[in-house]
Amino acid sequence: MQVFLIRHPRPTIPAGICYGQLDVECDDPVPIAERLRPALPPGTPVISSPLRRARGLAEALDPNVRIDARLCEIHFGDWEGQGWDAIDRSALDAWAADVLNYMPPNGESVADLQRRVLDFADWLEQQTLPNIAIVAHAGVLRVLVGHWRQLPAEVWTQLPFEFGSLTEVTL
Repeated sequence: MQVFLIRHPRPTIPAGICYGQLDVECDDPVPIAERLRPALPPGTPVISSPLRRARGLAEALDPNVRIDARLCEIHFGDWEGQGWDAIDRSALDAWAADVLNYMPPNGESVADLQRRVLDFADWLEQQTLPNIAIVAHAGVLRVLVGHWRQLPAEVWTQLPFEFGSLTEVTL
């Protein structure tokens, strides 16, 4: 199966804001869809996070998009909507010291995100499709690529994915 991993367009919020599962608008997805469409085989089904910034691009690629909540970005809990510089420095240091297991207040850990996304990956790997496109978030894409390429956590948690980018993986 050929998997096309697509990151959503740039959110239209001020730089430096923690937005995780905050459902924010994004740049116009239509030009990005027009740029990406030729890279997708005709008839490629699209699965998307339900968050607007991913869903809008997915719908521009395929009006029959399937929505899957397991593809939501990490939930930063009480940090959502705050400036990163307004979050307590000791909390950010604690997170940096244990990236996988630290949980922001009322949020989820990267390990929680990983479990949720790997549940989706297990389901996807059982499908008999020749190809599929997934429109999601950097955290989700990191988990998927890390899993499929068998990367250690210290590598996959740092993988870069540009807004509107496409990454191909063969399963």
